[in-house]
Parts: sequence; structure tokens; C-alpha cells
Amino acid sequence: MSTNKHQHPISILPRDIDFMGHVNNANYLTWVQDAVIAHWEKFAPSEAVTTHLWVALKHEITYRKPAFLEDDIIADVLLEKIHGARAFYQTVIRRGEDVVAEITSSWCCVCADTQRPVRIAKDISAHFLK
Repeated sequence: MSTNKHQHPISILPRDIDFMGHVNNANYLTWVQDAVIAHWEKFAPSEAVTTHLWVALKHEITYRKPAFLEDDIIADVLLEKIHGARAFYQTVIRRGEDVVAEITSSWCCVCADTQRPVRIAKDISAHFLK
């Protein structure tokens, strides 16, 4: 089974830079959230996008190299699997060929109205998993 990959450009802003002159580690969480949501919005049917929300359950980040203000950064997003209401993602943040960080994360899909967990229907997951 393969999945649809998504490349998400990341803009580094002056406020992202810490006292050491590189991107503060906390910004990677925002980047991953933005990238995963963009992946969902790109491949999911529009009705599913409006009726489903995503809540992060867990992130595990391995920092490889620092990122700086002038860097061109891309997040490569890959949905590894869907199980019930949960989705498991692998995101690799790159500067050219250099891996800046690797993130594994799990997410819970919730109903936009009730904010309770909701299983991802097979017809929706088919847009991601082939």
C-alpha cells in the first residue's frame, strides 16, 4: 500500500529565531501541524475537510541540523496508516538535501460539530492510501 505524499513549504520568520541564531525547537511543532493539516486539505474530499478536525496526540521529533532565517525549508509529509479515528504520519523537514528534522506523529480525527473522535471512513481514506 502506498500513500499520497505532500510537500509543504515552510516560511521562517524573524520571530522563529532564538537567542542562538537559529530556529527555536518549539517552532517545529507548528510546522508539523501546518504540514499535516495541509496534507489533509489537499487530498480529502471538501465535505470531509469541513466536517472533520485533527487533534495531535503525540509528536516525536529528532533534530538533525539547525535551520536559519534565510533557509528554504520544505516538509515532506507521508501518511503511514489510518486506524479507526487515528492517523500516523512521518514528516521530514529538509533544507535542500539536508534533513533538518524527522517527526513521527499521531493524530485523532474528531467531528467538527461534536468534537468527539470519529472513524475515518474507507471512502475517505482511499484518497490517501492506494
